[in-house]
Amino acid sequence: MRFPAVSLAFVAAILTVAPGASAQEPVRDFSQLNTRLKPGDTVWVTDAQGREVKGKIRELGPSALTLDGTGTGTIAADAVRLITARHGRPIGKGALWGLAAGAVFGAVAAVADDGCEGDCGSDAGWMLVGAGLFGAIGAGTGAVVGALIPGKSLVVFRAPGAAGQAQARLSIAPVITPRVKGVAVSFAF
Repeated sequence: MRFPAVSLAFVAAILTVAPGASAQEPVRDFSQLNTRLKPGDTVWVTDAQGREVKGKIRELGPSALTLDGTGTGTIAADAVRLITARHGRPIGKGALWGLAAGAVFGAVAAVADDGCEGDCGSDAGWMLVGAGLFGAIGAGTGAVVGALIPGKSLVVFRAPGAAGQAQARLSIAPVITPRVKGVAVSFAF
């Protein structure tokens, strides 16, 4: 039976076409935000006191940011410590990856299970049918998966000196063991 070989080929194809990841350093000058963000983008802004607000960018200037939503209002550049944005995964990209994986699987499956007993002239036709059928199924699956996976949260702006600022942290956690029941409290700065 050739099914394990087809499965192995499918897994190998998926692993070899995985997309690469790239990271971008956050900007440190507020006037450069327009290179990373545009009006309409949803952002999370952390101010100098550590409060976070979420909103859509209405206006983006070199010295201030105006948001619509829960963080409605204009925020001056010197009051901003951190800005993060969540970039979603486009559904089309998931569909494209699913199409490629499904087409490869369908073509490999059609060739591996040719079942020809002497006249193998229609192998190319079955390969195209298999690639088309599994490609369509893969595209649909990839679109659904792409829509369900949340995008990455990226730090777009970090105020100079914000990374090295001392931050106090309080941690409270329950401790439950057969012998001890209590609360662990830790404070770090």
